[in-house]
Amino acid sequence: MPTTSVTRTVWRDNTASSGARVLPEETPIALTYNRATHAVMLASPADLEDFAVGFSLAEGIIASAADIETLDVVTVPDGIELRMDLIGPRLDALTRRQRRLAGPSGCGLCGMDSLAGAIRPTPQIVSNAHFTPDHIATAMASMPPAQTLNHATRAVHAAAFWTPTQGLVALREDVGRHNALDKLAGALARQGIPAHDGLLLLSSRVSIEMVQKAATLGAPVIVAVSAPTALAVRVADAAGITLIGIARQDGFEVFTHTERVRHVA
Repeated sequence: MPTTSVTRTVWRDNTASSGARVLPEETPIALTYNRATHAVMLASPADLEDFAVGFSLAEGIIASAADIETLDVVTVPDGIELRMDLIGPRLDALTRRQRRLAGPSGCGLCGMDSLAGAIRPTPQIVSNAHFTPDHIATAMASMPPAQTLNHATRAVHAAAFWTPTQGLVALREDVGRHNALDKLAGALARQGIPAHDGLLLLSSRVSIEMVQKAATLGAPVIVAVSAPTALAVRVADAAGITLIGIARQDGFEVFTHTERVRHVA
């Protein structure tokens, strides 16, 4: 279960009362390839097949969901294993790379073995898609009603994909913002949905890892409720991604590739 109800004491106006609160679970998740552990992350125990595929895509372990021959979610005494078997060429490439990482929830660079690896080249986004301010406002307004886990806990992040023709296509939640984006990427990949004609929506700030994951996904526009880091802006600009932050009810700020935001669609 992704949530647990716990008892707590609430102090309000110098008065104590008891009751219960629903909290998100945080579970060790091991991602294994052909029975070798590659990564251990702390994540919400939901949409784990999506997480396995999205993480594998973001790490460059696979190029598509079809590169995974089998995927099993196995509960073990210390957590959950996502056991994947890769097709031969992908397994050979992973064996050569031998990158291992272990980190806390959403730790996007833990285990990186060189400084150069932290700012790896990102795919170049070429897209003629453009959006109006109304599109962006409508897209962001569609997120909160779909954030069921956050409604229950007020403690998780969300990543979503929205298009002008379909509206909110998919949304995934997790205690880690990187994990939420990996789950979204996996959901889109498993359904064969391309990301080149829509908006990638984030309930969090935008750091370089989020831009790198968005570029791998092929998303031309990132829209986030919080501000980006300066490095995220530079990487988004170089990758050809339109980066929008501080997206609230009263407006937003465009940091890169402003040509994709127009008054007329």
